[in-house]
This record gives sequence, C-alpha cells and structure tokens, in this order.
Amino acid sequence: MKFPVGLAAAILVFAALYVADTLIVPVAFAVFVIAVVYPLQSVLEKRLPKLLAVLATLVITLAVVGGVSSVVVWGFSHVATWVFQNTARFQVLYGQAATWLEGHGFVLAGLWAEHFDVRWLLRVFQDISGRLQGLASFLVFTFVYVLLGLLEVDAAKSQVLRLGRTGRAPHLPAALADTAAKLQKYMAVRTLMSIATGAVVWVFTLTAGLELAIAWGAIAFAMNYIPFIGPFVATLLPALFALAQFESWEMALFVFACLNVIQFLSGSYLEPRLAGKALAVSPFLVLFSVFFWAFLWGIAGAFIGVPILIAVLTICAHHPSSRYVAELFSGQTVPEEI
Repeated sequence: MKFPVGLAAAILVFAALYVADTLIVPVAFAVFVIAVVYPLQSVLEKRLPKLLAVLATLVITLAVVGGVSSVVVWGFSHVATWVFQNTARFQVLYGQAATWLEGHGFVLAGLWAEHFDVRWLLRVFQDISGRLQGLASFLVFTFVYVLLGLLEVDAAKSQVLRLGRTGRAPHLPAALADTAAKLQKYMAVRTLMSIATGAVVWVFTLTAGLELAIAWGAIAFAMNYIPFIGPFVATLLPALFALAQFESWEMALFVFACLNVIQFLSGSYLEPRLAGKALAVSPFLVLFSVFFWAFLWGIAGAFIGVPILIAVLTICAHHPSSRYVAELFSGQTVPEEI
C-alpha cells in the first residue's frame, strides 16, 4: 500500500501547488534567490552592518533581475513591432504554404490558412509581452520575501546546525549547504553561457543580414535560462523571420541550422564541461522538469524547474535511504564491475 498512498499524496501536493501558485511561487522563487545571493551578503557583512549589507544585496539583486527583465521585454516588443509592420509578408507566406500543401494533397490546408494567419502570430507576441510585463507584480512580492529571508538566514542556519548536532536531522546541514553551492554554480554557469550565446547569436544574425540582430541576441540570452524549450524558441523565431525577410526557404533553413549549431555547442558541449559532474542530471528528467513546472507555475516554473530538480536530487543524495534516487537520475554511466 505504500506506493498507492505515496502516489495519492504526491498528486494532492502538486494539486495544491497548482491551485495556490499565486501564494507559493514567490516564496519558492525567493528561496532560490536567497540561496544564490547569500554569498554576496556574507562578503558585504564583513565591511558593513548587517542591515546595510542586506539592503545592498537586495538593491544589487533587483538591479540585475530588473536589467534582465528589461532586456527580455525590449527584445520581444521590438520583434512584435516588426511583425505588425510586416504583416503583409507573413500573410503572403501563409498563403503560399497553404497552396503548396493543397497541391500535395493536404485537404486541410485551406482550413489551416484560414485560422493560422498573421493575426494569430500577433496575438502570441502580445500574450508574451503581457505576461512579461505582468512579472512586475510577481517580482515585488518575491523581493519582499527575499528581504525578509536575508534578514533571517543566520537564524535559520543556526537552527539547521542545531538539528544536525542533536541528531534529529544529521544529514540536513550538509545537504542544504551542498544544495546552495550547486544552485550558485548552476546560475553562474547558466548566466555565463547565456551571455556568450546571446553575443554569438547577435554577431551571427548581424553578419547574416537579419533585421533586429540585437533583439535576437537579447532573446537568445534570456531564453537560454530555460533548458531545451528556450533554445528551441530562440532558434525557431529568427528562422521564421528570415523566411519573411528574405522570402527564401534556403536562407531560413540556413539560419535555423546555424543557430541550432550555436545552441548545441553551448548547451551540450561547453556548459557540461563548465558545470562538471556536480550538476550532472538526466536530460530526460531536465526536460520533464521544465515542462512539469511550466505547467504548474507558468514562466516562473519553467525558469525554476531545473533548480528545484537539482535541489531535490542533492537532498536525496545526502540521505542513505534516498541516495539511489540521485544516482538513478544522475545521467552518468556506471562502469561495469569486473
């Protein structure tokens, strides 16, 4: 009966997380931010009073998050404006695609062209822009929690250490410290690779003559924080716009292929070597985590899904009864014993 009961409990917990997302998501995001920025607060506390160090950490964090959010909104808004100004090009492409499909026996092509027109594309960009601008209220609540949490980190740390000393949770101090270290490394590597990917995409699109090169670099930079889904969006959108701008399928395929090569080298070659084995996680589980938390919590869930996965597997790895879970989903090949 353990498995059915555990499965039912998990379903109830995730249903509660889905229903109470407005309340829980800012808290989860704040815990993640605190884990990442706490080393900065520790450095500042050596030179400043605690309250000033906390405020300085919060201001710096707000500046970074606000800057990244502004870059994302700016990039998508410029792309949406370009779509609005060039609706005729996209409408012609839709008509040509429908004609080609009908000529090859696809009887639903006319229905597809009737409903999947440029207005649909405009609504998509408007929805994305609206969601990004709606993040402002979410960030306000999040950073209130961050401020309060940074003030209580030392107290919480002392309580965790006491639980470890008394034997009630002997594995908890090491597990939480290791989790925080991995989340900090994850964000450092992800940020470095996002900057590099955005810069390379900007240079490539500029060299290829694609309009809005800076916007494509900004979108690639932002989307790189969301594994799998983000890089795919960052390669598909410029390819579609290359098709509209150059009116050439060959050029669109060239742009799509080159951007995929850039994303592959960044995500599958350079990033794993920078992250090392400490952050090794099964790619299947990473993809599932992104989709699952995006389903539960939207854009915020897609961003925080992999950090949640890393935290869960790290905590499992520090307890003997659940260590097999972390080993099973590490994505690493175990050499056969002789």
